[in-house]
Amino acid sequence: MLNKLWAGMIIIGICFGAATGRMAEISGAVIDSAKEAVSLSITMLGVVGAWSGVMKIAEDSGLLKEIEKGLSPLVHFLFPRIPKGHKSLEYITTNIVANILGLGWGATPAGLKAMEELANLEAERGNDSYLAEREKTIKNRAASSEMCTFLILNISSLQLIPMNMVAYRSQYGSTNPTAIVGPAIIATVVSTLVAMVFCKGMDTNKI
Repeated sequence: MLNKLWAGMIIIGICFGAATGRMAEISGAVIDSAKEAVSLSITMLGVVGAWSGVMKIAEDSGLLKEIEKGLSPLVHFLFPRIPKGHKSLEYITTNIVANILGLGWGATPAGLKAMEELANLEAERGNDSYLAEREKTIKNRAASSEMCTFLILNISSLQLIPMNMVAYRSQYGSTNPTAIVGPAIIATVVSTLVAMVFCKGMDTNKI
């Protein structure tokens, strides 16, 4: 759907430029945007490399495990039906930690593994309707309550250090790139609290 949307916008832009005699400006914009894309990619490569190193140090030092232990009561509150020690809890916590640190790109692999483990958990429960859905196409596949909760929380994405936004602001000449930190914390705290209330309110598998 997004591919069709972007393709449509590009086609409309080109047609409008041709109709108004601005094809030269469109060509110039394409070249300038390509240069900016390369420059931004190099900037983000440095940011990603730096924070990947920080995350690796945190992992090797045991700090990441301590953070995960601290979050375990919250994770259990949000996912009470997941058995303690289940593999999905580790991936869910890692995803939450990465999002809190503003490492959305780092949260994605853990999020995908969490979804996979949650699917396996639902199958282990012997949920006939879910097992039947797994035989269908991905388009028609049902999601468990835990999957929906995790997806909503992942989208709400509490962030204490929005590194991507700071890097973007720095790249485009902001005089104070870190000014976004305070508003981002407030906005994501509110969105996460709303997500938690919504998930608990809509949970059809309360125990």
